[in-house]
Amino acid sequence: MSNASPRIETGEETGEPHLLVVDDDARLRELLRRYLVDQGFRVTLAAEAREARAQLQIMDFDLILLDVMMPGETGLALTASLREKTRVPILLLTAMAEPHDRINGLEHGADDYLVKPFEPRELVLRIRNILNRVETPPPPRAAEISLGACRLDVARGELRRGSEMIHLTTSEMALLMALARRQGEAVTRETLASEAAIGGSFRTVDVQMTRLRRKLEPGVKFPRYLQSVRGVGYVLKPD
Repeated sequence: MSNASPRIETGEETGEPHLLVVDDDARLRELLRRYLVDQGFRVTLAAEAREARAQLQIMDFDLILLDVMMPGETGLALTASLREKTRVPILLLTAMAEPHDRINGLEHGADDYLVKPFEPRELVLRIRNILNRVETPPPPRAAEISLGACRLDVARGELRRGSEMIHLTTSEMALLMALARRQGEAVTRETLASEAAIGGSFRTVDVQMTRLRRKLEPGVKFPRYLQSVRGVGYVLKPD
């Protein structure tokens, strides 16, 4: 198995937990990917810490499976660094089986620690146990989002400027609602194209976004609410 760029299981967005598997062993990465996909997970792969950081910049994950001994930045160092900015659960995978190794991993911020070689069924059980512990209801979203002179009624899917209804095409409204569900968060063009059912290339998303900005923004050249995120996609920043 070659050390190619990470493979992303896109599939249909049906709510499966999304896992990031980080391991420098290409054969193990692929075995884990196949098994975990069969168990109902979506899986993204990374060969080392730098690739993992890149994936974390563009996608949200429910859990990270992280090898401890990797060239360059180790799994322990990456865990400690991630804990400064995110609470995404981390399950460390390692051949180091001494009690002090496990304690060290937990002290660095890991949620669990599994020694190689391990039974695949045990891995899945540990993953599901962690996800069950951290699962929380989503924070309540405002029924109405303020966008300057405009108001987005989330429940009705209506955009108004004062009492005037702003006409949006089906694609434009789907695009706006996809961003509204993650307001303040960068959303990839891939996700937007999927959720808004926009066919064609990612360029199609850009075209639809330009049209949407013309209807919503006070100035299209310097958008205030529908902002671009370089190399990723877009973010909705309400008042």
